[in-house]
Amino acid sequence: MDYDVAVIGCGVSGANVARRLSAYHIKTTILEKAADVSFGTSKANSGIVHGGFHHNKKYLKARLEIQGNLMFDQLRRELNFPFKRCGIIVAALHEEEMKAVERLYMQGVENGVIGVELCSRERILELEPKLSADTVGGLYAPGGGMIEPYRFVFALVESAVKNGVELYTGFRVNGAERDERAGFWTIRAGDGREIRARYAVNSAGLFADEVSAIFGGEEFSIKPRKGEYFLMDRLTRACPERVVFPVPTAVSKGMLVIPTVEGTVLVGPTADAVDRKDDFSTTTGRLEQILDSGKNMIPSLSRNDVITSFAGLRPCLEEDFYIEPSKKAPAFVQVAGIQSPGLTASPAIGEYVKNLLKNMGLELTEKPGWDPFIEDRPRVRELDPFRLDAFIAKDPAWGSIVCRCENVSEAEIVQAVRLGHHTLDGIKYFTRAQMGRCQGGFCTYKIIKIIMRETGLSWGAITKHGGASRLLEAEL
Repeated sequence: MDYDVAVIGCGVSGANVARRLSAYHIKTTILEKAADVSFGTSKANSGIVHGGFHHNKKYLKARLEIQGNLMFDQLRRELNFPFKRCGIIVAALHEEEMKAVERLYMQGVENGVIGVELCSRERILELEPKLSADTVGGLYAPGGGMIEPYRFVFALVESAVKNGVELYTGFRVNGAERDERAGFWTIRAGDGREIRARYAVNSAGLFADEVSAIFGGEEFSIKPRKGEYFLMDRLTRACPERVVFPVPTAVSKGMLVIPTVEGTVLVGPTADAVDRKDDFSTTTGRLEQILDSGKNMIPSLSRNDVITSFAGLRPCLEEDFYIEPSKKAPAFVQVAGIQSPGLTASPAIGEYVKNLLKNMGLELTEKPGWDPFIEDRPRVRELDPFRLDAFIAKDPAWGSIVCRCENVSEAEIVQAVRLGHHTLDGIKYFTRAQMGRCQGGFCTYKIIKIIMRETGLSWGAITKHGGASRLLEAEL
């Protein structure tokens, strides 16, 4: 199996690279070690499309953030993922913080951020009435917004595959050899599978340092930084209209209050260096800190509205993104250290890496028949009663509600399974089933039965997120 380009890792960066390459007459493959795409850093992302004012444009990540932000409207039209430009606010709670806000404002102006505004107390409270009465002013960036990060990745991959990219999941790279005479990398997985590719792109997130070592590339060390979050019910009265940032610190943009694009509220994250790349634990102390920090800005936040907590890991490397051709390994591109604002920058990262590959000698000829659009799939919660009746008349499964918290039908679960999402987490991220107040307490059993029916998998083969994450050891 020979390819022109192998993209290693299918989070938001790898997915954007693969989709961008799908527009050309080359053979591209994605090698993902997990059971589904977006199961790494991307699954626990805040989902913020950043406004372009947090970083100086001398950094590559700032330039890609600004460019990437402007690309989301067209991507939304093509890929139909949940996206909303709700705007971003930075709230200053005392006069000393306004000095930092003024610096952010000037940086935003220098970066060319459209519509960035330095706000008085009256103006900031007009924009977001739920802010604390102690707020003295702030910054407003109307171009900021929210997306569902996993749905974004799923849509990118679906588009890439539609246009000829081949996806391999469960492909954990454990070996790579270069045949310079033939001009190919031979890339091996732990299960014995093997592919050949002329070029390789290392977008392996938390494990980019390990992949670089396998290819004989640069030596660097990815340091995981854990962010813990609270998720609040969509019924909370504390949901702001816009993403609310505190004034940032030297190591973090702070703990935010985020009105997600689907109506729930996310509070967090923390920013703690950890040793292990699989440490997704949450702690009572840090969660208390998150809630206290959120209530400083939005006093109406209530513990009673919390439906779950979780943690994500960011792949920290240096102060900036590391995106460049390897100086040690031939035909090998490093895309490492992609932490915040990586999601916002990711469409621009795809374009940037495509240009790097072209400059390295990859011949790129556009496909005249490249189709950037994917199907707009209806969801019960978005259908009016008349359209829903029409769907039910064609397929009664549209009238069988599996997840009542999020109003997800059996037809939507079946659609997800037939698109290749065979784990509970894959179903959750694609449909939102299990994401509501009960967190899957009432719908998990039904989803398992549908997966078994559609795939022929047994009870023991059903997993939460692949690998050894089996849910049931035996049928009683």
